Amino acid sequence: MNKEIAMSMALRETSGTDTSVASMRMRIEARLAALLPRSTGAHDAVVNAMHAAVLGPGKRLRPLLTVRVGESLGCRSPGLLDLACAVELVHCASLVLDDMPAMDNAMQRRGEPTVHLRFGQDVAMLAAVALVTESMRVVAAAPGLPPAALAQAVQVLSVAIGPAGLVRGQWRDLHEDGAARTVAAAAEANAQKTGVLFAAAMELGAIAAGSTAVAADLRRAAFALGQAFQLRDDLEDMKPDGEDAGRYTLTQLLGAAAARSLLHAELHKCRQALAAAFGGPCGPIDSLLERAFADVALSPQPLHEVARVTPTASAEAS
Repeated sequence: MNKEIAMSMALRETSGTDTSVASMRMRIEARLAALLPRSTGAHDAVVNAMHAAVLGPGKRLRPLLTVRVGESLGCRSPGLLDLACAVELVHCASLVLDDMPAMDNAMQRRGEPTVHLRFGQDVAMLAAVALVTESMRVVAAAPGLPPAALAQAVQVLSVAIGPAGLVRGQWRDLHEDGAARTVAAAAEANAQKTGVLFAAAMELGAIAAGSTAVAADLRRAAFALGQAFQLRDDLEDMKPDGEDAGRYTLTQLLGAAAARSLLHAELHKCRQALAAAFGGPCGPIDSLLERAFADVALSPQPLHEVARVTPTASAEAS
């Protein structure tokens, strides 16, 4: 089964004690559909590509984090949901670009042909740009939040996307992927291409709640989560016929056993930082992480040989 579909199914599953994840996912998906521009027909290729990129099956982990952080900090504004959706628009745009022939040259995404195969490379590039600009429009117009908070949210999301964030991480992943790549360099690329958007997602929740004092702890949690998330993805792709065959990812450099141990250690760091931010365990976010990593035991199992790896330092400093 496609790994993204499997994780999406895990996040969709409900138990008697936590049906709120499923209901919140439905709210996010409905709002995403409402926020996207309407297609005027088959000829409206860019808008149709935007819909294909955003409205297919997805985990929605980043917007779920935004909502859960904001609500846990006391935010009840309708603008919180729009900030969450803005993060997801950026994430979907990054996937469109990541799949392009000049990047990963992917044939499928979430069990469907990639956007550039369905609509052409020119339309895919334009749709990705449009999704990023739409994300900024959505943030700027988020209802029920003070102008200063909206301005701060735009800045946080812009920094996450830009030359110190997703753009830099993707460039490093393409151009530093060789035999000379170090463990530290691979970890920093992970932080920039994955951790930064988790950090923005959590920080936007705090901004909506007016609780920016906890931003540093949330960023530490997010970068640790980003490392765990990327390690888990790369372990799936580490098979001889997997997507990362022949590449120098952090998992390939460490080896599977050490990568699994680092994954556990990063999840533990994430939960410690969340506890610092919320003054103790945060049930709504902990349950979300349990679902997202349903196939990974959350108890820490760090190895001495990976303990020296500090993958979040560079990206956090930037």
